[in-house]
Amino acid sequence: MTDAKSVENIESLLKLSETLEAVGGVLLNGDFPSENFCFTSVQTDSRLVVEKSLFVPLIGENQDGHLYVPQALEKGASAVFVSKKTSKNLLEDLKKQAENNKNVAFILVENTMRALQKAAECYVRKFPRLIRCAVTGSSGKTTTKEIASSILRQKFSVIATKGNFNSETGLPLSVFNIRSEHELGLFEMGMNRVNEIGEIAEVFKPNYAIITNIGTAHIGILGSRQNIANEKKKIFNYIDSFGSAFIPKTDDFASFLEKGVKGKVVKYGIDCDESVKLVVDEGLAGTVFSVDGLLMRLSLPGKYNFLNALGAIALAKELGCTAEQIKAGIESLKPLGGRSTIRKGRFTVLEDCYNANPDSMEKALDLCADTKIEGKKIYVLGDMLELGEKSEEEHSRIGEKAVFADADMIIFFGFEMNSAFESAIKIAEKKSSLVDEKISSVRILYIGNKDEAAISDTAREILDFAENGDLILLKGSRGMGLERILPLIGMDGSL
Repeated sequence: MTDAKSVENIESLLKLSETLEAVGGVLLNGDFPSENFCFTSVQTDSRLVVEKSLFVPLIGENQDGHLYVPQALEKGASAVFVSKKTSKNLLEDLKKQAENNKNVAFILVENTMRALQKAAECYVRKFPRLIRCAVTGSSGKTTTKEIASSILRQKFSVIATKGNFNSETGLPLSVFNIRSEHELGLFEMGMNRVNEIGEIAEVFKPNYAIITNIGTAHIGILGSRQNIANEKKKIFNYIDSFGSAFIPKTDDFASFLEKGVKGKVVKYGIDCDESVKLVVDEGLAGTVFSVDGLLMRLSLPGKYNFLNALGAIALAKELGCTAEQIKAGIESLKPLGGRSTIRKGRFTVLEDCYNANPDSMEKALDLCADTKIEGKKIYVLGDMLELGEKSEEEHSRIGEKAVFADADMIIFFGFEMNSAFESAIKIAEKKSSLVDEKISSVRILYIGNKDEAAISDTAREILDFAENGDLILLKGSRGMGLERILPLIGMDGSL
């Protein structure tokens, strides 16, 4: 918990008048003294509230955060947003708590989610000199953000999204961490519904923005890649004539994305910038390349991660970073926790368990297929979630691709992967050519559950088949928890 004495000396992130105007709110305790108003952090989870937090209770499909206002108050919340849309009983109870309360500001708003966003937007305006940068894309956005952050920190005081705190709530909460000493803000923007990018772009108003790609993540919600492109493009809404939009040149939506951009359009990719040259792709060891003749190595494996790095480098160069600063940032990059992480031990494990969609799954399979090793290749592929009505089709396609990805064993893991398993089996059963003879020897398994017993069964199958020096790919959506396999095969914690 934040030290009470130190908090007393910290100025409120927003004044009461600023907050009320920004959120269109009114005080439930109308006689609350404005000089008592002070919040130094913002939380939507009552468990994370500390002294002088603004608590924003959200109303979800299954739960109403207003139920946790008492816990937030016990932990020292100094201000609370209250939605007109909460239940009548809860609203009446909160009004009673607000009566004669001189220590906590209860602010009535139409919608607490929207109020959080509008308050965050107001807060960002307090930093007019901040260089505002953002990243979005169907895949690779967190990696691109981390690479860009590592480089930009060589030149600027940077505040960046922690992890992938990039949603309709995550982005507003993140920007409340901006302080006067920060010169540049770098924030990730994700989406899983229509206009989510539009709303959070309105909060931060980035003047520099990277789109990594237009893929099929969340296609079950958005319906088509065109709809996804329409949404992702909203990250460029606030770029003015002094800003820049960074677009992957080879993406088939590149021309669409650049239309209407008011600032400079920078296309990035291999051979887009003469000063950046690919030297050698070292597979799992990463990529060696040069910037202005200066050699450096990106430790993250795969062509797709090199492309992510090129987007980050394009942004860095536009903001005046030197080759030396780029090298320092690239080579000080730390492992990204479950994203393209290489673990070395008895086996070599490519751990990519944080997220999965058809695009990132294909890229991981391509990387493993191109990797030359003396041992065998074992792929554990978990469900790709949030594909909606496209799920069966996309999983089936991944099953076909996996069989042609130079595998010796493939374990399809999870209910959705049943379609992939069936497609893989059909192909492997064909023996009409020399190519099919190789494919027909692949050991193909299906484990339909994702509980601890299923994880144990998967680990047992790996250990029964694998030998020292083999390559193991763990790839699936976060909800599948494939990283649980690591300690069971003796690979936990080794990098």
